[in-house]
Amino acid sequence: MIWDEVGKDQFEREKVLHDLEQECLEVYRRKVDSANISRARLHQELAESEAEFTHLLLSLGERSLPGRPEKMSGTLKEQLDAITPALREMRLRKEQRMNQFRSVQGQIQKISAEIAGQSVYDDSITNVIVNENDLSLKKLDEYQIELQRLCNEKNDRLQLVDTYIDTIHDLSSTLGMESSMIITKVHPTLNELCGISKNISDSILDKLNSTVESLKEEKQTQLEKLHQLGKALTNLWNLMGTPYKDRHSFSNVTDLLSLSSAEVSGHGSLTLNIIQQAEAEVKRLDQLKASKMKELFFKKQNELDQICSKSHMEIPSQPEMENIINLINSGEIDHADLLMSLDEKISVAKEEASSRKAIMEKVERWMLAHDEERWLEEYSMDENRYSVRRGAHKNLRRAERARVIVNKIPVLVALLEAKTKSWEEERNKIFLYDGVPLLAMLEEYNMSRQEREEEKQRQRDKKVPGHAVAEQENVVGSRPGTSSRRLFKQEFDRKLEQCSPL
Repeated sequence: MIWDEVGKDQFEREKVLHDLEQECLEVYRRKVDSANISRARLHQELAESEAEFTHLLLSLGERSLPGRPEKMSGTLKEQLDAITPALREMRLRKEQRMNQFRSVQGQIQKISAEIAGQSVYDDSITNVIVNENDLSLKKLDEYQIELQRLCNEKNDRLQLVDTYIDTIHDLSSTLGMESSMIITKVHPTLNELCGISKNISDSILDKLNSTVESLKEEKQTQLEKLHQLGKALTNLWNLMGTPYKDRHSFSNVTDLLSLSSAEVSGHGSLTLNIIQQAEAEVKRLDQLKASKMKELFFKKQNELDQICSKSHMEIPSQPEMENIINLINSGEIDHADLLMSLDEKISVAKEEASSRKAIMEKVERWMLAHDEERWLEEYSMDENRYSVRRGAHKNLRRAERARVIVNKIPVLVALLEAKTKSWEEERNKIFLYDGVPLLAMLEEYNMSRQEREEEKQRQRDKKVPGHAVAEQENVVGSRPGTSSRRLFKQEFDRKLEQCSPL
């Protein structure tokens, strides 16, 4: 109508209508494209939701969500509206599961750090890294099992630490030491006054174990010392007859003799002070024992000297006796050993004296006979033996008895030599008389007697016949008034000194 009124030609009319159609078509196309884009976006959102939902199911280890159908139906919006609540539920479950994993893994890391002995540990939950691809209950159970294992190990370690600490307290109390200083030296956190959780690492356990072992060794060492001191005290008390009241002050030492290290737990039972007191007492008693031992030794030595002197045996040398005295003073000789040694020497001396008895009796007889022989020689050389004086008849009778005794000397000497040789062969040693071989003395006597006989014979040959009567009278003469047994003894001793041992 407008074109007719205006007079629009047909060509322009067709051109305008064509443009109008193109513009309408373009609008339509834009609307279709927009609808397609909206539909594609819904498809993408639905697919992403489906994928996320599936991923959440897999990560959480679940097959499906209760209440959600397996197959979706309806429009895209209806399907998207149907999956959105389920997806929100799965996201919530994931967050809850993540928190559970963080909590469990955080505790695992913390306990692991405590076991490893880390002094500083950031227990912030944000530092825990959780694997979101595996949030299944199976994995959570594995972590919880690991956590339980670590908790048990931590408890075991804490109990072991407490046991070590209690043992250190007990040992320190027994040894008289300050336990808190020992424990703090191992690690400050082990001291209850510190207020920090205890270090339970392997290195601390090793230190605690070595500390306990060291204290046990110290306890054993102290106990062995007290055992030795207790035995020494008991032996010294028994040796010197110490009364019970004097022993009572060290009963805490002697009471330990029957106890092992594990049985000793009394407070202050093994302190250094007790050991020092016991050592001082043992030293005092040792000095007292040495004094009494010397008294006993001198008594036994005197007994031995008397036996040897009586039987004219060799007396133990002075250096040997002085050596024993030095050993007594230094405490290097046992009392029982000393007594046994002295008793053995005395027993041997008595036995030897008994075996020498028969020979010694004959030696005494020989000595007396020799004494009479010397007196008779002196008497025979006295020119005044015939003078009339008081007591002359007694000397005459003695001279007669002396001749009888002197005549028996050769037989006595021969018998004495035979018995001495038999004794020496039996014992495989030399028979000594005051340190001089008896056989040498007898041999010297025989030689001296033979020389005197030869000298007498020469004197007789030189004398004139007129002196024969006087010579005869010399055989039966009287004793000189100036003779002396003392002079004879001195002369005999001189002869013995001239004898050399065989």
